[in-house]
Amino acid sequence: MTDSRRPVYFNPGAKSWKAPQTASSDLLVKFHEQLPDYHPTRLASLEEVAKEIGVRNVFLKDESSRFGLPSFKILGASWGTFRALTKEFGLPLDTDLATLKQTLTSRPIFLYAATDGNHGRAVARMGGILGVPVEIHVPVGMDAPTIDFIRAEGATVVVSSGNYDSAIDEAQTTAQSAEGILIQDYAFGDYEEIPRWIVDGYQTMLREVDTQLDDVHADLVVAPVGVGSFAHAVVSHYKSKETPSAVLTVEPDTAACLWKSLKRQEVKPEETNPTIMAGLNCGTVSSISWPLLRDGVDASTTVSDYEAHKASVYLKSLGVSSGPCGAASLAALRRLNASDKERLGIDGKSVIILLSTEGARDYETPLDVSVDDAVTLAQTLVQINSANPTLGSIPGPGETAVAQYIAAWLEHRDIETHWIEPVKGRPSIVGVARGSGGGKSLMFNGHIDTVTTVGYEGDPLSGKVENGKLYGRGAADMKGGVAAALIALANAKMLGLRGDVVFAGVADGEAASIGTEQVLQAGWRADAAIVSEPTDLHIVHAHKGFVWLEVDIHGLASHGSRADLGIDAISKAGYFLAELDRHAQRLQQSTVDSEVGPPSIHASTIKGGEEASSYPALCTVVLERRTLPGETRETVEEEIRTLLEKVAKDVTGFRYDLRVTFDRSPFSVSVQDHFVSAVGDIVGESLGKPPIFRGEPYWTDCALLSDAGITSLLWGPKGGGLHAKEEWVDIKSVGQVSKALTNIASVFCK
Repeated sequence: MTDSRRPVYFNPGAKSWKAPQTASSDLLVKFHEQLPDYHPTRLASLEEVAKEIGVRNVFLKDESSRFGLPSFKILGASWGTFRALTKEFGLPLDTDLATLKQTLTSRPIFLYAATDGNHGRAVARMGGILGVPVEIHVPVGMDAPTIDFIRAEGATVVVSSGNYDSAIDEAQTTAQSAEGILIQDYAFGDYEEIPRWIVDGYQTMLREVDTQLDDVHADLVVAPVGVGSFAHAVVSHYKSKETPSAVLTVEPDTAACLWKSLKRQEVKPEETNPTIMAGLNCGTVSSISWPLLRDGVDASTTVSDYEAHKASVYLKSLGVSSGPCGAASLAALRRLNASDKERLGIDGKSVIILLSTEGARDYETPLDVSVDDAVTLAQTLVQINSANPTLGSIPGPGETAVAQYIAAWLEHRDIETHWIEPVKGRPSIVGVARGSGGGKSLMFNGHIDTVTTVGYEGDPLSGKVENGKLYGRGAADMKGGVAAALIALANAKMLGLRGDVVFAGVADGEAASIGTEQVLQAGWRADAAIVSEPTDLHIVHAHKGFVWLEVDIHGLASHGSRADLGIDAISKAGYFLAELDRHAQRLQQSTVDSEVGPPSIHASTIKGGEEASSYPALCTVVLERRTLPGETRETVEEEIRTLLEKVAKDVTGFRYDLRVTFDRSPFSVSVQDHFVSAVGDIVGESLGKPPIFRGEPYWTDCALLSDAGITSLLWGPKGGGLHAKEEWVDIKSVGQVSKALTNIASVFCK
């Protein structure tokens, strides 16, 4: 548990708030008793948990098997479907299922729903019971086994083009156009009646709990939250009692729509990120549930995927089958500290109810996001493969997995998080520690991709720590620096600064740097920036740029036996290459006063000809020109054109085309700049000696930031083996960078 994590939200007014009395549930229970395999699910006593928490009793309502389905959702979906169909066909509420099924044969009717898992499967099951066709819309990226379970119930599955909210929109549109019925547990606009019936359907479970507890009063009830419909039922039930219970809600860190709505006292759509608690991955609180949850929830918290996973594993050891959504209730209880328990009135005499809403299921084991030291965080980042998909003989998976981890790490600390993905599969992630206003802003920038893992000696994702070094692909370049920046960001959030501190974890730093470009295009700016590439703790205030060019040398194709007709483009290119070599030597011998060294040029690739028996009509030479401050793509293009014109003048039949394909600016900032000077002082204090300022011949994203008007520097940890068979970062230097970045933020953004 981290001190910097998102706090529990408390609503003191909920203690005395009363919910309206709910209608009698006798008719509802009789309806559920008609369904195949009805029986009350068990209420398990968790004596070990009660001892761990320090309370009298902890009970868990086990919904791992409800009507043969691994979730409570069928309670709401069945009642909502029944009510919708009886209304559609003008039948009384005491109609039995057999009569309803017979009535449904009189005319065709289709049911539609959107789901992130269990609700859709439950609607599909009801369709099967009643003989009604069902179409379920699911968000893009839903795992195949879940889709297969829904199809196995006889439903048609349609994969949405977007997230859960998009799936709802598409299901609603389809239902309207087909004159079908949307069975959704989420209320929006004027779609409220069926969601209310679904909420009512959950009362059967809560009534079972009352019966199973007999006369025992529950002091606290813990309920998971997705769109809020189930929590709505819980609050309605327990807050309408003569002696009400406190209600604690729990959501994933990365889908905290209720927590954030409560914090600002207003419902707004939230961007969510993937979570193993898939059934809780919802971005907007249901409109009919919000007023009741706002007033009746005593406390709201969020937990990480790792915490939910650990709780699920622990419950399994106690003989309880509970997936991450259900186990989240235990994870929420475990995350409460002594002060939280006191505010909720929890003591040694308390009785607590955990509502476990689903059974165990398969999922990918998540990584821990609670780590608060830079080295352990760097180790975790190294263990996530984020090799660039445009590089290497085997394309890497890209940045999605590491961006998702960073997003979860940020959300765990309630740091404002933004997902930037103009190019599918190439996300960048922005985290913002907001200041109080009036201070300068600072950006920490670092690329989250690596070069290929192909050719790495040993396990490139080991994250092994040995002899003061952390090993693995990207350890130095540049996950050590990224980890240091993230820790500094989290530290800055707790410093009470006036200025914003921004972290930009960008895609594609090993190739075309589209990530930083896209972050800038999205409007992100700061007064100053530090890019934490590995610099051996030297402060880099200048580096070269580059221009890529292509030269087409033209010949004339002919049969290899017809020297009288053919012109050899490759041979003609040789004249240019010889001239290029002489020019490269002149550049190296130039006496330009530059910290980054002289400019340079080389031929990168050459391609020409089709087969041995033909004169080549074309030879293409790719060039790279490394540039100094003051040199531009235009000056470089003119420079190369001058060389080509010289060759054309001297060599008969020499013809060419020249084009610039890509370029990046050089970068330079004066060491006398106020920000640069301040950074130098703080780095010097951190190192215990004056820092070294230097220029470098390579290129970094500092140039893009500088071109956008952001005063930038390059400073990061010690490391070696970049792009090589064994890569490492010095762990002491990672800690030094993290501490110094924190101090820089505290001074610059105060």
